[in-house]
Amino acid sequence: MWLTITILAYFILAIVFLVDKYLLTKALPNPKVYVFYVGTLGLLALVLAPFIGFYIPEKSQIILALSAGSSFIFGLFWLYRTLRIFEASRVVPAVGGLTPLFTAGLIYISSGGKEVLSCQEMIAFVLLVLGSILINLQKEKMINLRSFGLSLFTAFFLSLAFVLTKYVYLDQPFWNGFIWRSIGGFLMALIFFIIFPEIRKEIFKKREKIDKKSTFVFLINQAAGGGAAILQNFAIFLAPLVYISVIHALNGIQYVFLFIFSLFLSLKFPQIIKEEISKEIIFQKISAIILIGLGLVLIAFK
Repeated sequence: MWLTITILAYFILAIVFLVDKYLLTKALPNPKVYVFYVGTLGLLALVLAPFIGFYIPEKSQIILALSAGSSFIFGLFWLYRTLRIFEASRVVPAVGGLTPLFTAGLIYISSGGKEVLSCQEMIAFVLLVLGSILINLQKEKMINLRSFGLSLFTAFFLSLAFVLTKYVYLDQPFWNGFIWRSIGGFLMALIFFIIFPEIRKEIFKKREKIDKKSTFVFLINQAAGGGAAILQNFAIFLAPLVYISVIHALNGIQYVFLFIFSLFLSLKFPQIIKEEISKEIIFQKISAIILIGLGLVLIAFK
């Protein structure tokens, strides 16, 4: 069940990414402003509180959940800041490869070495990580020392958020843990709001006339992204602790879907999307898809 839900979440995220990239966003927004909105919108989860038996857990669980939410927002900030400085082709393969490794390491340490993948699962994990790196790699835009350092920092906090989130779900029902995690994200967004004046300036500035059609598409797309985030969290909730690193490694599936969608739209509707296609690129992408597919089969039929 957790594997199916993870794949569905990445399928939706691929569509969300495609809409953001080609239809709405001309450039990446200010990372501080972006994470403020993400963290603030996460607080909408409180609407569910009266319907799911929301309760206040032990102090240690509150601290854990708030730390999970704030770590995610902090990691997201560094991801978008790094993407503003360097091309995505330098950052995404590094973050995509490092995040599962950090997650596996954190789980191993936190469990005292008890949570370890089997031999078959480890092979699948390596194939998924290699496929995730390969599908985003571009020879002419290889990672340098600075971009690697920022990607390392980003990957650590995103991994920490995943692991802390799983420990929250080990002791709390899904929706209760999700709400407390969302509160943690909001508190981190609030810290950003207090510290950085450019966020306040952006929020309170006078707006030009808004394109209602674009706004509607944007809101629908963000709602879909929020739904995918809930599905990803539910997969974390369902999966055994040892498989949390695999959920991160499965991120390559999102880029498989993205490549297929982009290729189809580029061939059928070149006036909307024009994707760079060559024999070398096709070979690289297909090789990555094979690696990811083999990893997925080994996990599904272990």
